[in-house]
Amino acid sequence: MLAGSDALVRLASSVLPAALLETALLLSGVAFLTLAIGTGAAWLLTAFRFPGSRTLAWLLPLPLAVPTYVTALAYVEILDAAGPVRSALRESFGRTVADHWFPEVRSLSACIVLFAFVLFPYVFVAARAAFLAGDASVIAAARILGCGPIRLFLRVALPVARPAVAVGTTLALLETLNDVGASEHLGVRTLTVSAYTAWLNRGDMAGAVQIAGIALLIVACLLLAEELQRSRRRYHGSGHSTARLEPVQLTGAKAALSAALCIIPLLVGFVIPATFLAVEVVRRELIQAAGLALLEQLGTTMLLASAATLIVVAWAAAIALAARLRPTPVARRLSFVASLGYAVPGTILVLGLFAPLVALDKVLGNIWAFLSGDRPGLILIASGAALVIAYVIRFLRVAVVTLSAQLAQTPPEIDQVARVLGAPPGKLARYIQLPLLRPALGGAALLVFVDCLKELPATLLLRPLNVETLATQVYSATSRGIFEDGALAALVIVLAGLGPIAWLTRAMRQGPSDPTRPARPDQAAF
Repeated sequence: MLAGSDALVRLASSVLPAALLETALLLSGVAFLTLAIGTGAAWLLTAFRFPGSRTLAWLLPLPLAVPTYVTALAYVEILDAAGPVRSALRESFGRTVADHWFPEVRSLSACIVLFAFVLFPYVFVAARAAFLAGDASVIAAARILGCGPIRLFLRVALPVARPAVAVGTTLALLETLNDVGASEHLGVRTLTVSAYTAWLNRGDMAGAVQIAGIALLIVACLLLAEELQRSRRRYHGSGHSTARLEPVQLTGAKAALSAALCIIPLLVGFVIPATFLAVEVVRRELIQAAGLALLEQLGTTMLLASAATLIVVAWAAAIALAARLRPTPVARRLSFVASLGYAVPGTILVLGLFAPLVALDKVLGNIWAFLSGDRPGLILIASGAALVIAYVIRFLRVAVVTLSAQLAQTPPEIDQVARVLGAPPGKLARYIQLPLLRPALGGAALLVFVDCLKELPATLLLRPLNVETLATQVYSATSRGIFEDGALAALVIVLAGLGPIAWLTRAMRQGPSDPTRPARPDQAAF
């Protein structure tokens, strides 16, 4: 076990240089590609009309339903040396094409591409909502003055959407930094992967904590960069324009190219991995062979995710209502601090929680021994309560922002009239604000529930011994070299994610004027 400065010195000479370099390259590549794919697709579907554009606007968020580690594992099976693609190339064109010219899927460049095609919907949803909410008169004036499509996008539309794009890009990068399964399987040693392996594989807790501290600095830099982008906004609409941006109808080659540019991300990020999983489930007859083991994993996953979701939604509702009823600077700061856990990667969050949880377990054990005379073993960690705590901290922000955005759409005059009529804060919250929150409560619960289903790093580190969830079953099957055996569990996770995506796309199509409608997705998801 390394300790203190000795750990940092040894890490600086061995692990850190490569981990820092690969993390920086991965984040830079993902940022560039998600920006290009997300904002480009959002602008095409907002400013133009072409065959299938309305349907694509609904479908493009679907890659968010597929966890990054599932996508990576699926593509490794498809594109690896023994996979169907290279096998077919080998039979048709020989080994030179299949083995020497074909790009290696277990590489940093492949990891960047796969992350970008899974995470671009964060940017797409935020950018499209910003484009739809923008002042159409500015776009119309630019068109009248002869501004071409590319210049219009770069000089007018993109600067207006910059704050929303910054939020979406930051979330994509935080998800990239949080990942363990995909990066590890593709051979990319990020800081998070290095902290995970230092703790579990080498038993080096001190080294893992040192690496986690450096990763937290990167998280802080990402959040600061996002805040600077939002605070430096200098573009404002008139606030009185009710006109909507009128899309330009495309035909011929331009329409076909636009449709292809929007379809490719959907195919790569959702259709191909989801189809591969479905084919494997059918081909290997995994449903018939699942038995009680899968039911136990599903039940454990549902129990843990449901417990965390109930706590998160109740806590988030209390925070959002308190900030609404008492909009003081202290309430806003507390709301911000309470939702910071979403920015912390799961592995790093567990590293920070582990020592306090063990100490709390000892305290609870001493209390139980004093009351009953019997000393129990671990209580929180052995029961899975520690994992629920990690889920709550990790995903509280999702619910807080969703509910706060919904309350922000409620006209303040409603509160003022209720106060004039003598309604105390408790009755105002119970009879007015909570009923208006019902649509957002359901959406927040869906988002948090599926995030808990997909979360892998925290689940791997804090699950009780001999307890498997759907996510850990996928990881375990991959670790044994038989990912196909985990295809059914992976497909269940993907199907569960379709509900929140449908809610998000429905929210995107609804206007923000009706306070009973769900919050806009750029607000709700982020």
